[in-house]
Amino acid sequence: MRFHRLITAALLTSMLALGSCTGYQKLLKSTNVNEKYAAAIKYYEKGDYFRSGALLEEMIPLLKGRPEAEKAQFYFANTNYMQRNYVLSAYYFKQFIDTYPNSTMVEEASFLRAKSLFRDSPSYELDQTNTVSALETIQDFLNNYATSQFRTEAESMSQELQRKIENKAFQSAKLYYALRYNQAAATAMTNFMQQYPGSVYGEQADYLRLAAQYAWAKESIETKQRERFLDAVAFYQHFVDTYPQSKNLRTAQSMYDDSRAEIEKLKSLPTEGAASTVN
Repeated sequence: MRFHRLITAALLTSMLALGSCTGYQKLLKSTNVNEKYAAAIKYYEKGDYFRSGALLEEMIPLLKGRPEAEKAQFYFANTNYMQRNYVLSAYYFKQFIDTYPNSTMVEEASFLRAKSLFRDSPSYELDQTNTVSALETIQDFLNNYATSQFRTEAESMSQELQRKIENKAFQSAKLYYALRYNQAAATAMTNFMQQYPGSVYGEQADYLRLAAQYAWAKESIETKQRERFLDAVAFYQHFVDTYPQSKNLRTAQSMYDDSRAEIEKLKSLPTEGAASTVN
């Protein structure tokens, strides 16, 4: 008996779904603008963004000049957002903003455009061009809507994207060190520290700059070593002053002591300007 009840329920569900699908297909073919618009709004309010979006996409050109057109275009942009079509939703929200700059919904559209670009931002390992564009759009929103109800969320998105770009910059600099391109690593870490002075990666960057500079000095030809060890000493002093409790302090001290010893041994050698070979 239970098996028969399950079969009956499944058949009823299938029939309802088929009927719904058939009704939707009829709507797509319908030329009744008012009927299609009402159905699109109803689907939207039920959370059926696929069907609502498909109907609205057909309706927007037909509603041009009518009061319903504004709502239809906003809803259509949002159906794309709700389906995670973030590139499309960003485009259509921008289109809505340009078409209806005085709309009461333009603030929300501007926020959702920024949020679409935020959602489309790739992981830090990939090219961050889209992330930079998203940051710029979010900043424009914050500048234009200083008291917006969406401000807190927009600021949070901005901070997350900034951390992603910061992480990308640090990992790129760190890669030079991992590959033992020590000169490039020291330069990249210096640039990173200047660009992101309050970074959570600041201590690591400072230490790796010292380690890269020290390694570069060790592998250099003798006529170049003194100047490069002097830079290593300067980097150590900056590191120990900035992070006196660092877990890397002992290793840093060892590099400092060896650099000082090497400098003493190299005092009698020609300076870099006297050398003709570049390493």
